[in-house]
Amino acid sequence: MGLYAGFYEPSFNNYLAQVHHISEVTRGGLEFPRELPGFLTVFIFTLLIFLPDTRIAMLAAMMVCVSLWGQGFLAPNLPMVVVWMLMWSTGAHLFMVLKNSICLRLAAKGQAGRLLGRIGALEALGTLLGMLFIYEIFTHLKPSFSTIFLIAGSCALAAGVLLALIEPVPLQRPQHSFVLKRKYSLYYLLNVLYGARKQVFLTFAPWVLITLFNCSVETFAILGLIGTSLSLVFRPLLGMAIDHWGERIVISGESILLVIICVLYGFSPLWFPASAALIIIMACYIADQLLFAVHISRATYLNRIADCQRDIAPTLSMGQTIDHGVSMMVPMAGGLIWAHFGVQWVFAGAAAIALLNLVAACFIPPLPQTSPAPAVETVN
Repeated sequence: MGLYAGFYEPSFNNYLAQVHHISEVTRGGLEFPRELPGFLTVFIFTLLIFLPDTRIAMLAAMMVCVSLWGQGFLAPNLPMVVVWMLMWSTGAHLFMVLKNSICLRLAAKGQAGRLLGRIGALEALGTLLGMLFIYEIFTHLKPSFSTIFLIAGSCALAAGVLLALIEPVPLQRPQHSFVLKRKYSLYYLLNVLYGARKQVFLTFAPWVLITLFNCSVETFAILGLIGTSLSLVFRPLLGMAIDHWGERIVISGESILLVIICVLYGFSPLWFPASAALIIIMACYIADQLLFAVHISRATYLNRIADCQRDIAPTLSMGQTIDHGVSMMVPMAGGLIWAHFGVQWVFAGAAAIALLNLVAACFIPPLPQTSPAPAVETVN
């Protein structure tokens, strides 16, 4: 799945700009259908809960495959792009939830952060290989976007076949179809803030580079290569940091860094010459890529406070649903703000969301202190 993302993610925004020639307002509006399946994930997940976990993940990978093939060869206009985008987003969001749930099930006690970090590093390795391939073929062969989407969909198909080889475990239906508990309210809030800030970057960070600096697919492949290479080291270290220091410290540190990144991303074109601003924005783009990995700390926090194991997968999907309820609206507002006031105020808003995330992180309980092992008396 990382390999498919390595082909698809550097190409998608350039595909919209070069093939369909959309504006920043339209780009923001496209996030509503793109994120709608994320909002509906909890309902879709509940409908499929009669299937074992890896079978749902396999179905999700197959949906990604078919949608990318459709986007490559059966999308002559923007409405058809939206149709295939809806299918892709449904599969991608389902897989996102099940990936963490399956990892948490397989992890040894106290090792959840480490396993999620390792799995994230392997996914990043696949993404790295895909972006490296994209850079090479766009530099020398200039393939069509249809060819890229064909290859990306084939990678997702291979992932679906491999998921079928993992031992399936039936999901236990919770007492209620949807898990929404007061105890998990901070987890839900963290997802809302993460989703809002994340969506600003996913939507408008590439659009800044494309529209203000005329960056090509090759540029995004290079940026992706750098960010993904760094994440091979960063993600396992992040997992160990979560297990050692706890989610409160990790998410607080993420929030402080994000305030700096968002301010520089939005205001660098006003404060610095174009060449210097481009370098700063590219550095912020890579740093933000790395910080996306911190989302696993929200999963480990839920795993730590959950009443029982069967709450985890439905609550992860509920958190994603709440997150995407906000994510659908934020880009539409961002596109309008960009058009009327300038791009800098879009990222100023993202910085404000990061500050709220810092406040919310302060309410995460610290890791429980482990008591030292009692001394063992010896008898001579």
